[in-house]
Amino acid sequence: MTENQNDYSDLYGYDTSYETTYDEPMTGPLDAPDKPSGFHPVNIGHLVMGIAFAGLVLVWALIQGDVVETDQLSWLLPIPWLAAGAAGLAATAWPSRRHA
Repeated sequence: MTENQNDYSDLYGYDTSYETTYDEPMTGPLDAPDKPSGFHPVNIGHLVMGIAFAGLVLVWALIQGDVVETDQLSWLLPIPWLAAGAAGLAATAWPSRRHA
């Protein structure tokens, strides 16, 4: 191989002077054995922020649709945050109840 031909051995730390063949089957997440159940661990931060975002979008839609007035925001805006906090607490407590 000449020096001008794609010699990335210094850059990437592998030798390009020989051809690589793949005799072994690839293993990875797609080859992982199936779990007996479809449950996976819940990312509580994603859950809480998703519920809060969905609730705030709902509040925005209610205001834009003239279903509620803007003077009702003082009691309407805390509801998504309370619902998100309750879901976060429930998701935190749920695994301890199942494995106990």
